[in-house]
Amino acid sequence: MRFAADRPLGLAPASVSDYRELARRRMPRQLFDYLDGGAYEEATMRANVSDLEKILLRQVVMHDVTVRDQACEVLGQELEMPVILAPVGLAGMFARRAEVQAAKAAEAAGVPFVESTVSICSIEEVTEATTVPPWFQLYVMKDRSYAEDLMSRAQAVDSPVLMLTVDLPVLGARHRDTRNATLGDVSAWAKVRRTIDLVSHMHWLVDVPVKGKPLTFGNLANAVPGGRSPEDFKAWVDSQFDPSVTWEDIAWVREHWKGKLVVKGVLDPEDARAAANAGVDGLVVSNHGGRQLDSVPSSAMALPAVADAVGDQIEILADGGVRTGLDVVKLLSLGAKAVLVGRAWAWSVAAGGEDGVSQMLGFLKGDIDTALGLTGQTSVTGLDQTALY
Repeated sequence: MRFAADRPLGLAPASVSDYRELARRRMPRQLFDYLDGGAYEEATMRANVSDLEKILLRQVVMHDVTVRDQACEVLGQELEMPVILAPVGLAGMFARRAEVQAAKAAEAAGVPFVESTVSICSIEEVTEATTVPPWFQLYVMKDRSYAEDLMSRAQAVDSPVLMLTVDLPVLGARHRDTRNATLGDVSAWAKVRRTIDLVSHMHWLVDVPVKGKPLTFGNLANAVPGGRSPEDFKAWVDSQFDPSVTWEDIAWVREHWKGKLVVKGVLDPEDARAAANAGVDGLVVSNHGGRQLDSVPSSAMALPAVADAVGDQIEILADGGVRTGLDVVKLLSLGAKAVLVGRAWAWSVAAGGEDGVSQMLGFLKGDIDTALGLTGQTSVTGLDQTALY
C-alpha cells in the first residue's frame, strides 16, 4: 500500500494520499473507517491499488507530443478529462453538504458528478447548486414504486445518465464497521463510545453537525424511518436491497428511464455480455471498492477480459484503487473509456471541501498530462495496451 498512517504533511497537500491523511486526522474514526475500509480482510481493496501499481507504463521518446488532449465523449457527454466522480453514500457526513461541494468542483473541472441514492444532499439540492445536472446512481429496491419515484425525480432535473448498481444483493461484511459499532444492534456503551468519537473531532463537529444540517438521507426522506442513525440505515438496507434482481429487470428500468443506462458492478465477461444483451448503454467494471465480496479480482485485473468481450458494443467504464492520474491512464489503456474515482474525492472533500476536490482533480489532470507526454501519446482517446509493458 502506498499510504502510511504517520505520513508527514507539508504546508499543502501534493497528492490524493495527502488528502487521505488529512481526512483521517479530521474525521471521527467511525466515519473514516466507513469510508476507508473494505469487506472482510480487505484483500480485494488492497489489490485494487497494488495491481494498478504493478502495471507499467511504456515510456517512449522522440515523439511530437506538443499537443496533449484529455477531452473525450462519454455516454453522449463531453468531458474535459476522462474522470467521473463516483457515487459515494453518506458523503454529507464527511463534510458540510459534501455532495454539493463535490458537484460544484466537478462542474468547474468539466467532469460528471454521480449522485448516490444514499446521499445526504438530495438530487434536487445538488441540481440547484450547479448548472449541469448530476448523473444518478440507483439501487434496485424491493419497493419498486419508490425506485420508480427516484428515477422520476432524477429525470425531472434532467439527469442524463442512470447508474444502476447491481453488486449489492446482500451487504458484504465490513469488519471495521463492526469494530466501531456503526452497524447493527449495539450496546449502550458502544453508543457512548461512538458519541465520544464524534464530539472529540472539533473541526468535523462544527463543519457537519452544526453547519451541515439537515443530516438525513436527502433522496430517501420518505423511506428511511428516522433517517439519521446507523441503525436506521442498516434496517433500511436489510429491508429494501433486493437479492432477486436479474437481467430481466433491465426491461423494467427501461420502462421508467429514458436517458442513458449504465450498470455498475460487473467483473465477469459473461455478465458483461449479459449486460450488453439486456440493452444497457454502458457498464462499470467494479468490485464496489473492495467493499462487497473479498477475494474477487481487482478492477485492473478484470477489465481487459470485459473490454474484449463487449468493448465494441457498449461503453466501458472502470473504478477501483485510483489514486493518481497515472492510474487513470493505465485503466484507459486496459480498455476503459473513462474512470470513476470515489474515495479520492471523498477524502478530499472531508479534508478541504470544494477546494480540496478541485485540487484533487487538478492532481489527476496534471498526472494524465505528464503520462501522455512521456508515453508518446497525444490524446486519451488513443490509449490502448501499447501504452503499457
